[in-house]
Amino acid sequence: MKKYKIKDLPKIERPREKLIKYGPEKLSNSELLAILLRVGRPGQNVVEIAQQILRKCGGQNLPKLTLEELVDLPGVGSVKACEIIASFELSKRLLQGKKAEIYLKPKDVWEELRDLRDHKKEHFVIFYLDSRNQEIKREIISVGSLNANLVHPREVFEPAVKNLAAQIILAHNHPSGDPEPSEDDLEITKRLVEAGKILGIEVVDHIIVVKNGYLSFKEKKLIQ
Repeated sequence: MKKYKIKDLPKIERPREKLIKYGPEKLSNSELLAILLRVGRPGQNVVEIAQQILRKCGGQNLPKLTLEELVDLPGVGSVKACEIIASFELSKRLLQGKKAEIYLKPKDVWEELRDLRDHKKEHFVIFYLDSRNQEIKREIISVGSLNANLVHPREVFEPAVKNLAAQIILAHNHPSGDPEPSEDDLEITKRLVEAGKILGIEVVDHIIVVKNGYLSFKEKKLIQ
């Protein structure tokens, strides 16, 4: 079976050319790692080596590997191992303090707000997200029993516009332990959804969290 070198592939399928044309978001993990590795070895092109590394260590574990563990991986060596470690360390430093969580399910929000689940006061929180559901910023809008005066669209959407958020998730806790929405909860949600439509910023969901569970307005079809 013939082994293809990277230069044998059409230009648009080569990792560097693909990144230049389409951006890093369109590359697979193995293609991104291949760019760091740069070259393959006899019998294996660099993408195949990257795929083998990710299969062996698991993508999630790659940033945790030591220099010695990286050197032991096929096709890496000390120089490439240093480059990989340096890239992860630089990313960690530059992104320190920046949240990169992705919220796709109501349970993700419930797990993230573990510190508020059994709080004695209601906290109204907004997750500001980009178009990929990745968190840009999070902000507590009000503390205390919710009403229309405490939660105004201006306070909710001003940070959204400033931070170029594409969508938001509303969330708050119920100290009573009952996740069922109140009339105020329903009215506030409706008001914010309508304001979001005017601004072109989608209100994805409103999630009420309690110690032992949550209620999603979207799942209950209370938000359209």
